[in-house]
Amino acid sequence: MPNFIVKKVAVLGAGVMGAQIAAHCVNAKVPVVLFDLPAKEGPKNGIVLKAIENLKKLNPAPLGDKDDAALIEVANYEDNLDVLAGCDLIIEAIAERMDWKHDLYKKVAPHIAPNAIFASNTSGLSITALSEGFDAGLKERFCGVHFFNPPRYMHLVELIPTAATRSDILDQLEGFLTTTLGKGVVHAKDTPNFIANRVGIFGMLATIYQAEQFGLSVDVVDDLTGKKLGRASSGTFRTADVVGLDTMAHVIKTMQDNLQDDPFFAVYKTPEVLAKLVAAGTLGSKSGAGFYKKVGKDILRLDFASGEYVPGGAKADDLVGRILKEKDPVKKMKSLRESTNKQAQFLWSIFRDAFHYIAIHGATIADNARDIDFAMRWGFGWNVGPFETWQASGWQQVATWVKEDIDAGKALCATPLPAWVFEGPVADKGGVHTSEGSWSISRSTFVPRSNLAVYDRQAFRAPVLGAGAETGATAGVTFFEDDSVRIWHQNDDVLILSFKTKMHVIGPGVVAGMEKAIAEAEKNFKGLVIWHADAAEGGAFSAGADLQAMLPLFMSGGVKAIEPAVSQLQNAHQALKYANIPVVAAVAGLALGGGCELMMHAAKRVAALESYIGLVEVGVGLVPGGGGLKEAAVRAAKDAKGTDLLQFLKNYFTNAATANVSKSALEAQKMGYLGQDDVIVFNAFELLHVAKVEARAMFDAGYRPPMRKLVPVTGRHGIATIGAQLINMRDGGFISAHDFKLGKMIAEVVCGGDIDNGSMVSEQWLLDMERKAFMELLNHPKTQERIMGMMQTGKPVRN
Repeated sequence: MPNFIVKKVAVLGAGVMGAQIAAHCVNAKVPVVLFDLPAKEGPKNGIVLKAIENLKKLNPAPLGDKDDAALIEVANYEDNLDVLAGCDLIIEAIAERMDWKHDLYKKVAPHIAPNAIFASNTSGLSITALSEGFDAGLKERFCGVHFFNPPRYMHLVELIPTAATRSDILDQLEGFLTTTLGKGVVHAKDTPNFIANRVGIFGMLATIYQAEQFGLSVDVVDDLTGKKLGRASSGTFRTADVVGLDTMAHVIKTMQDNLQDDPFFAVYKTPEVLAKLVAAGTLGSKSGAGFYKKVGKDILRLDFASGEYVPGGAKADDLVGRILKEKDPVKKMKSLRESTNKQAQFLWSIFRDAFHYIAIHGATIADNARDIDFAMRWGFGWNVGPFETWQASGWQQVATWVKEDIDAGKALCATPLPAWVFEGPVADKGGVHTSEGSWSISRSTFVPRSNLAVYDRQAFRAPVLGAGAETGATAGVTFFEDDSVRIWHQNDDVLILSFKTKMHVIGPGVVAGMEKAIAEAEKNFKGLVIWHADAAEGGAFSAGADLQAMLPLFMSGGVKAIEPAVSQLQNAHQALKYANIPVVAAVAGLALGGGCELMMHAAKRVAALESYIGLVEVGVGLVPGGGGLKEAAVRAAKDAKGTDLLQFLKNYFTNAATANVSKSALEAQKMGYLGQDDVIVFNAFELLHVAKVEARAMFDAGYRPPMRKLVPVTGRHGIATIGAQLINMRDGGFISAHDFKLGKMIAEVVCGGDIDNGSMVSEQWLLDMERKAFMELLNHPKTQERIMGMMQTGKPVRN
C-alpha cells in the first residue's frame, strides 16, 4: 500500500467534539484547520477563536501542551472554503441533524480535493443517508469516523463504511488513526448508534429499568456497576451525568426513531426520570446537577420516588462485594444467579440482558464478536467485553440460564436466543473467541485479526479472552525470571527488561535485575529496552522506590541499614547511563520518583503521550535519592551552555520542590524530564516496536556511552537566591516549615553545596550530597509521619 501522508486535516464544526478532535491532531503534530459559521458580531472567526480559548480550560485537558492551541488554524464557511483544497482528510463534527449536515455538505463538496477522504463524526446517523447527493467520486471516499469523548483519552474510534466506500480508503484511514492519533479502530456496520453506543446505551437503559424493579438507589447502582464490575469507576448514573443527560436522551431518541422493529424496542423508552430532568434543564455535570448534585462538599443523589436530592454515598452489600471479588468467573456468575440478595439478582439480570441483546443484534451491528468486545472496552472503559464475560463464565451454562429466564418471562423481551449460540462451531469451541479468530454471526465463520501493515508495529495486540494469543508477559525467550523481573527477547538483537512488581516499584529485586540485564545485553545484544507487559493497558512505568521493601530493614537496623540500598539504586542508575549498549526506556503511564529517575538515566526515552512524569518524593517528606537531583544539575548545565545556569536550574528545582507531575509526555518535554530528541508515541501498543527500533538505530550508528564529565554548579550563590524565594513562600503561608526544609535541601543538592559559583564537581559528588540529604530526612519525625500516612491511606500528608 502506498504511503498515506496526511499533510493537513480540516475539522468542520467547532463544538465540544470538533474542537477536541482538532486539538488531538495538533498533539500529534498534524496541521489542522478548524471551521465554523461566521460570527454575527465581532471578528468573523469569533466562534472558532472562542472554542480554541475554551480548549485551554477543559479538564481533562484536550491538549498535551496548552501553548499548542495557537497552532490550530481558524476558518469560517464564508471566506475560507478554498483552504479545503489543501486538506487530505476532512472530518465533519457539527450537531446531529441530517438536514444541517446535508446543507453543509452541499457547501463544502465542490472544494474537497479529488483524493481527500471525507468523514463524518456522527455518533449514530446513517452514513449511507448522509452520503446521498454526493457524486460517485466523493461517495467512495466518504465514511463515518466516530471518536469517543474526550477524543484525546478514549482509545476507541468506530470506522463505518457505506456500500460505496472504497476499501483502500478505509485501510489508509485505519493506519492514520492507529499510529498517528494512537487509536483503537473497530469496524461498525451502518446501523443506528453503531456498536458502542448501541450496546452501551441499551445497557444503561436496562440498568435503569432493573434498578427501579429491584428498588436500588443511584449511588448503590453506581457502586455495583463501577470498579467492582471492572468498568469505569463512574458506574452508570454518574457516567450519564458526565456525558450529559441531553446527549444521552438524544442517543436514545435515535434508537426510538430508527429501531421500531427491534424486539427490545420497549426498552428504548426514555426513562421518565431522565425525561423530567432534561425538561427541567438539569443536564448532569455541565449544569451542576443531574442524577447527582454537589452542594458544598457533599454529593447528594436524586431520590426517584420524591424527586428530591438526598444524602448519597450508600455502597453495595458486603455479601455482593465478596461475590464480585471471586477470581473464577464461572463461580462468580453462578453465585450472582443463585443468590437471593436483590443486589446480586440485579447484577445477574443486567448481565443476562446484555448477553441476550448481543446474541440477537451481534450480526447486524458488527462483523464479529471481537469488534463488539473492543468497542465496549475502549469506548465505555470496561476491562472485559460482554462476549468475553459470557465465554469466561461458561458459554453453555450461561446460555442455558439466559434461555430459562426468557422462557420464564423474566427477560426484557421474549425473542429466543439464536440457534448459533447452542449449536455448531461456537457451542463446540465453548465460545466466540478462539485461536483461529472471533465468530462472525453474519458470515458463520471465525474471523482472524486484521493483517494491515500498521499492526506489524504492535508486538502484542490488545488481547481477547479466550483467543489464546501470546502476551508480553509470556512471549519470547526468557533469559532470566524471578518475582521482580523478567529478562527476555523476541529471538532478535534487542534484550527486554520487564518489571513484575506491583505498580512496577523498584526494590532490591528490580535493582539486581537491572544489573543482570545490562551485563547480558553488553555481552550478546545491540541494546536493552525497559518495557512492561501492561504498558498499553493502563499500567505504570514505575511508581518509584518500594517503600514497603525498606520497612523490614528500617525496623531491624534503623536508618543506617537503608543507606546501602540507596547507594545500590544510585549505582544501578549510573550503570544504565554508562552502559556500553544503548538503554531505551519505554515509558507509559506513571513514572514517579524513582521511576522518573530510572527513565532519566536511560540513553533515550520513548514515551507514550499519556505519560505522567515527575519527582514526587517531597510528598513523603523525602528528596529524590536515586540520582534525580544529580541529573537535574547535569541537564541544567547542558541546557545553559555556559549562560546563566541559575535560570535553567530554577525550572528543575521548582518541579522537584513542588512534586510537579507532567499531564502528558509533551508537557514532560517542557519540564525537562524528556529531552527534545526523545520520541513520543501516540499508540501505547506501538511502544515496544518503536523502542527497539531506536535501540538498534543507536547501536548501528556506533553508539558510545557519554564521557564522564565534571558539572558546573552555582554553589552558595544559587542556594542563597533560591533560599530567598523559599523564605517568601514560607512566610506567605504557601508552604509548611517542613516543605521549606525540603526545598532548602533540594536547592543545596542541585546547586552543588557550600562552594563557589562556577565550581566544577563530579556526578559522584552530587550523588553523595543527594544520598546524605535523603538519609537525614529519613530520620526526621515529620518525614516518618508522611511516609506512614502515604502507606496507610495512599494520600500525601501535609505537615
